[in-house]
Amino acid sequence: MTPQSYFMVVAPLAAGREADLRTLLASMNTQPGLADPHNTLLPFGLFTQLHFARFVLLDDALQADLTTLGLPRPRLPTTLAFMGDCDGSAHACLDLMAQRAGPGLCSIFAHCEGFAQGKDLTTWMLAHDLPLAATYINWRGRSVQQIREESTLQQALSARVLQHTGSDAARTHQALRSFVDAEITAGRLALSPPAPTPLGWQIANLVHLVSVPLVGLVLLPFFILLLPWLVYALRRRETTDPTLCPRPDPVALQELQDLEDFDVSNQYTALGPVKPGRFRRGLVTVLLVLIDYACRHVFTRGHLARVQTIHFARWAFLDDKTRVVFTSHYDGSHQGYMDDFINKVAWGLNLVFANGIGWPRTDWLILGGARHEQAFKYYQRRHQIPTQVWYKAYPGLTLANLQRNQRIRVGLDNPAPTEAELQDWLRLL
Repeated sequence: MTPQSYFMVVAPLAAGREADLRTLLASMNTQPGLADPHNTLLPFGLFTQLHFARFVLLDDALQADLTTLGLPRPRLPTTLAFMGDCDGSAHACLDLMAQRAGPGLCSIFAHCEGFAQGKDLTTWMLAHDLPLAATYINWRGRSVQQIREESTLQQALSARVLQHTGSDAARTHQALRSFVDAEITAGRLALSPPAPTPLGWQIANLVHLVSVPLVGLVLLPFFILLLPWLVYALRRRETTDPTLCPRPDPVALQELQDLEDFDVSNQYTALGPVKPGRFRRGLVTVLLVLIDYACRHVFTRGHLARVQTIHFARWAFLDDKTRVVFTSHYDGSHQGYMDDFINKVAWGLNLVFANGIGWPRTDWLILGGARHEQAFKYYQRRHQIPTQVWYKAYPGLTLANLQRNQRIRVGLDNPAPTEAELQDWLRLL
């Protein structure tokens, strides 16, 4: 199995460089926000381990919400974030990008503070690679290579199966297996075997699996002792924290919508300040540790709780945990994505985002909040920011397609399928 990893290279922009950078990033696209995989700056299509990538400018617009609490608004520089989800080591992926697209990346990062031409690009990117608070992968181990090979297989079998209309299922299955074998021999199809799982990754994953519960057990007595105060502190804040869910600005909303629905999948980037104080900062830190644990060890095979449309997602702290950025890649429309969360996992949204300034009012942290549908939809659109460049390695394919194609491959390799299994398999074609 090839495990997936992430990178998030973050650097503040140099003074006066934002307009030029926006123009440069726009030159990488075929549609607003949608990357040309063969663009001259960073030809994403060259990197066969890269699932998704984006460039996004993170500004400080919502810091103004601090003034609603009577707090000073610190001025934060606009920051460039370069994010990617890849097979294997993120370090290796960044290094390969530096080798093959160094001049283009340098022309982008030259707009950032402290970037000097002639510096080792890989070293600079790794130095600015931000640790993530939590990550989610829809199907751990499903590589870009597997996705592309299985999509090609599905297309070939779907075209071929029409020639066997009227044949019994067993004979059709055997004929299609022979056809695939011949195509592989001729070099027109490839079905690569799974790569061995790296031993280092297995050890690190096992250590993480065991260590987080152990730390929890050590801290459990202190948690029980503090529980009455924690409940009191939470409820006192829940009943007094202001909500800020005005209707989004129509111009800003249109700018977001202009970046959507060029593919069967879309991107989402949201940014906002954490409610001030150690209590909220500590609470969201602990909750993201637990969410990361669940995503890493429980939700690894096609769903995040009951939501089955997210390819990858990440949560990251910015500016000493005073802000959180959330990004995802999902199938379907934005409206459907939000409805999915409201109907299936509103409590999960509340766990994290109720610690953000202005979130719809919650009860006991998990109730209310995102269940206030209109307020939630206004809130999330107001906190969403435009993604300047977005790349997807397998356009036109949803997670449902990937799962179907994987089942087709497994069914093709079945040496002795039952009649029921054969009929189910043929229906996939």
